[in-house]
Order: sequence, then C-alpha cells, then structure tokens
Amino acid sequence: MMTSFLEGLAAGYGIAIPVGAVAILIVNTSLNRGFRLGFSAGAGAATADVLYAGLAVVAGSGLAHALAPLAVPMRAVGGLALMALAAWGLWRGWRAPASLSQQLRAGRAGAVYMQFVGLTLLNPLTIVYFAAYILGRQPAAQSASPAAAAVFVLGAGLASLSWQTLLAALGGLARRSITPRFRAIAVAIGNLIVLALGIRILAGVLLS
Repeated sequence: MMTSFLEGLAAGYGIAIPVGAVAILIVNTSLNRGFRLGFSAGAGAATADVLYAGLAVVAGSGLAHALAPLAVPMRAVGGLALMALAAWGLWRGWRAPASLSQQLRAGRAGAVYMQFVGLTLLNPLTIVYFAAYILGRQPAAQSASPAAAAVFVLGAGLASLSWQTLLAALGGLARRSITPRFRAIAVAIGNLIVLALGIRILAGVLLS
C-alpha cells in the first residue's frame, strides 16, 4: 500500500510541479482575485489530475492506444482554450483595471473550479504525461488490487492539490504586498505567457 501511495505522490508531483500554462493561471487568479479563488482554481486542476490518475490505474495501456487518434484534435482544442482564456484575462484587465475588488467579491469559487477542471483536462501537458505514464506502467502495477489503485489515486491527488495550493498561496501573498498597478502588470505578463503557450501548441498542430 505504501509503495502505491508513494508512486501516486511521485506521479502527482511529476505533473503538477512543471511550470506550465495552468500553473501560471493559478498564480494569476490569486494575484488578480485573491487566495480563495486561486485555491478554487488549484483544486480544479488537482481534480483533473485525479481523474487522469484514476484512468491510468483503471483502464491501463489500452486506453492510451484508443485515445491516440484523438491526440492532435485534443491538443488543438487545448491550445485554443489557453488562447481564449488569456485573451479574456487581458481584455478584463484592460477594460476595468480598477474594479479588481468588485471582481473578487463577485467571484464564484464553483465557476472558477469547473473552469480549471476543464482547462486542465484539455491541457496537452497533462494528456501527454498521463498517456506516457499509462504506457510505461509495469504489468504488475497494471494488475494491482483495487485498494492499491485507490491509494495511488489518493497520493496523486494529494500531491497535486498541495502544489496547486502552494501556488495559490504565493499569488495571494504577493497580491497583498504589491501595488495595484504592479499587480495589473504582473497579471498581464502572465496572460501574455499563457497566450504564447497556446499559440505555440496550436502552431505545432498546424505545422505537424
């Protein structure tokens, strides 16, 4: 059991720690709208990681082969989703930079949570990581007991949630210590990075 839990922790941190578009967006959410909504964003990302981890232990390598034909369309959709979210963030910051406090009060944690569940499920990095993990699992691991599989998923979920919460906390702390103007600049830079990542993903699909 402990081996399965540690394997789950390793898988969870393996996908959560690399700084990608979702991580930047979580920090941006905390910077822009406070820790509460940043934590909701991180919890959404962690939920998606849990779903993929569950598929990894339940479906085995057959699922990865079945999803292989959909890899390119899913990458394209993921790139477009990142571009759209970044453009919306840039527009909102330009349109009403002085209304962050109102946005924070009006923000709905559930909506942010569901947004990041969907975004992380479409994130090409998440898809590729867990597809590779499924294919790379040893036969003994693929035939693990249901209890061991559940412990693996638990470890992956706890690892991902702990890292996403740390990102949200860092964004929330920075939000309190910087001026509104600098915060708006930081959020704009973060959105531009996410936009560039989305364009890069979509360009890779179109040029492949």
